[in-house]
Amino acid sequence: MTEHETGPAAQRERAQQGTGGNGTLHGARQDDGAQVSTGKEKAGTPEAAIPELVIISGMSGAGRSTAAKCLEDLGWFVVDNLPPALIPTMVELGARSQGNVARIAVVVDVRGRRFFDNLRESLADLDARGVTRRIVFLESSDEALVRRFESVRRPHPLQGDGRIVDGIAAERELLRELRGDADLVIDTSSLNVHELRAKMDAQFAGDEEPELRATVMSFGFKYGLPVDADLVVDMRFLPNPHWVPELRPYTGLNEEVASYVFNQPGAKEFLDRYAELLRLVAAGYRREGKRYVTIAVGCTGGKHRSVAMSEKLAARLVAEGVETVVVHRDMGRE
Repeated sequence: MTEHETGPAAQRERAQQGTGGNGTLHGARQDDGAQVSTGKEKAGTPEAAIPELVIISGMSGAGRSTAAKCLEDLGWFVVDNLPPALIPTMVELGARSQGNVARIAVVVDVRGRRFFDNLRESLADLDARGVTRRIVFLESSDEALVRRFESVRRPHPLQGDGRIVDGIAAERELLRELRGDADLVIDTSSLNVHELRAKMDAQFAGDEEPELRATVMSFGFKYGLPVDADLVVDMRFLPNPHWVPELRPYTGLNEEVASYVFNQPGAKEFLDRYAELLRLVAAGYRREGKRYVTIAVGCTGGKHRSVAMSEKLAARLVAEGVETVVVHRDMGRE
């Protein structure tokens, strides 16, 4: 493990996504000119509510970025490499957000150099304000850290003209006091990315099951595969409504086109079986800590069959409790 990873509803709100794109966020509302919301904002939160704060620190290469991304996926507002002197200001801004920033995670490490010395003063300031804060410290053995730095062929930020082990030793000494103050120390020497995420989930997700968000994207094969697709399915085994003159001008969002598509042999059976497969895949993604999945549904031009099937699949996912966005990438290009 390294520190760096890599039938339509009766009422529908449309979110334009890119030139000629068409997107729907199922279970959410969008007003003209506004950002799409997930509908989970807390109501009635006091204006001056002090955010919960987690400070993520530890050894370079021990998994700070992975831990930060995990909290971000759990809904935390994450700031990377913030100078410690600015942490109280960040908390104050969160308190003014009327509950929109209720949980803040700050990554603090030796990249801050001279700013790092201000951390203890900032922590004392936070304690005086009554801020609930926790320090998560990511630890790892020298052998594991050397192996990780060598695998990515990057120098340790403190090694200077010396060796990687020299940088690790200097960092350990610099972080010794902070490690002693940590509320949670996680040794990642023998952990992979998924195991670290599971530990973070256990500490910060509470009793809630990790949330999975899906994008169902219709597309046309003649315009190329979506580069961000995790799963790809092909609807070209169904007859093309393009060759039905009265249906050709319309899209898969049209009731007549959708009825034509799903009255074809194999269409309903495919929907049922693929929805069942997605249920299995979604459960596995949750166990592995994967939060986002893009399902690409293709046909020749991305106008009829793939659009109709994408809408039905999205409705099935929503029924399973998966927050789902539908994007019709190529609809309107013909």
